Amino acid sequence: MKWIKTILCISFLISSSALWSQYKFSGYVDTTNKDSNIYLSLIEDYRKMSGIYPEQIIQKVNPDSTGYFMFTENNLPSQNRIYRIHTENCSEADKESIHFNGICLNSKEILFIAKNEDTISLPFTTDDEVFCEVVSTNERSNTFLKVDSIIENMRYAFSSYRSEANRKVNSIKWFNTLQEYGKNQNEPLTELYIYSFLSNKSNNLYTYYLKDLKQNTYYDELLERLENTYPNSPYTKQYKTELAADKFSVEIITRETSSYWLWILISLLIVSGLLNIFQFQKLKKHKNSNKLADRKLTQQEKKILDLILQDKTNKEIASLLFLSISTIKTHINNLYKKIDVENREEAKTLYKK
Repeated sequence: MKWIKTILCISFLISSSALWSQYKFSGYVDTTNKDSNIYLSLIEDYRKMSGIYPEQIIQKVNPDSTGYFMFTENNLPSQNRIYRIHTENCSEADKESIHFNGICLNSKEILFIAKNEDTISLPFTTDDEVFCEVVSTNERSNTFLKVDSIIENMRYAFSSYRSEANRKVNSIKWFNTLQEYGKNQNEPLTELYIYSFLSNKSNNLYTYYLKDLKQNTYYDELLERLENTYPNSPYTKQYKTELAADKFSVEIITRETSSYWLWILISLLIVSGLLNIFQFQKLKKHKNSNKLADRKLTQQEKKILDLILQDKTNKEIASLLFLSISTIKTHINNLYKKIDVENREEAKTLYKK
């Protein structure tokens, strides 16, 4: 009988093993958000990692009076995936218009890597900031925060000197830094997070990314790592498709550049020369006639022109001359016609000493 009981106990424990892998994601929000909903999202499109996308949300909870919240279930993938926890104060009626294209200015969010068995805590930082620290049983969970820190340092380096030389040197440096950091984590999802930033078409680094793609084997190696670790995941399929498309674009650009660069350069030089001649003649004409134009201006228009040359706004001019803004706009339009300019910058150029 004893051995039967033992077998039954073992069978019960094995059948209950799902309980062992139950995830628990918890944390705190500040008191201003304690009445807001907290959302857990599973992200399988790495181009939609930041933002509010209803189709990604898998669970919603409300924090208690202290701001504490917790997600716990047993329904997540057993492999690592990308997750987002976010809170926002938008009403149900306003969400459709406010969340256009996934943008929500009232939202706070954090991205992390996790799987079904992980326990993750999002505590307040020492500065009482929310969603700025990840404490997890999964050592890969907080790698996104470390990547964000590297990116912030990169942005500071770029902003120090806004020259083309500085951009070129720093592009090489920070691409290498981010890619090496990603490889050292032995987690392709961290590399994918980095890739989504570097290859973003709205990013100033996109041009350098295309150059790097042409000569760097890193991107093919990342595809191999994704196929080995996550062979059937949406991440791998999406990356493979994007990589092929970007390589095709680079090939087309290279082919066209090598065939037509000389004609393009000549055309640009001709257009530039014509524009310079046109601008020079226009400026010469303006400068020769500005004295005559001055005679056409009324005293009020001359005062307004002087204030424009002093970089005063319409509101400031209206206040100084005790006139309405609409009256000032009328005077400005009239004087622009008299001195033959279209905007303030042309007026300043015309009367520049």
